[in-house]
Amino acid sequence: MSTPPDDRFNRIQARLTETFQPLACQLQDDSAAHAGHAGAASGGGHYSVKLVCKQFEGLNRISRHRLVYDAVGDMMHTEIHALAIVALAPSEMPT
Repeated sequence: MSTPPDDRFNRIQARLTETFQPLACQLQDDSAAHAGHAGAASGGGHYSVKLVCKQFEGLNRISRHRLVYDAVGDMMHTEIHALAIVALAPSEMPT
């Protein structure tokens, strides 16, 4: 039995919040736009996230994405089929 989408969304958001204590965390469930896609058929959701946190300061994009994937790693390829990431340091935010 698969995890209900709302529960999955809440668990992803909680995991990211606990891991990063972000200044901003905008998680979006894009699964409906991918209906019929092979990943959607297997039960994995499509999500996009924008995170702003101090841990990303001084890191390149690949390192930032690795940190995000590490935070939700056990959910990847089972509950999460795709995750689009925008990871910013506070210094990169417009004033």
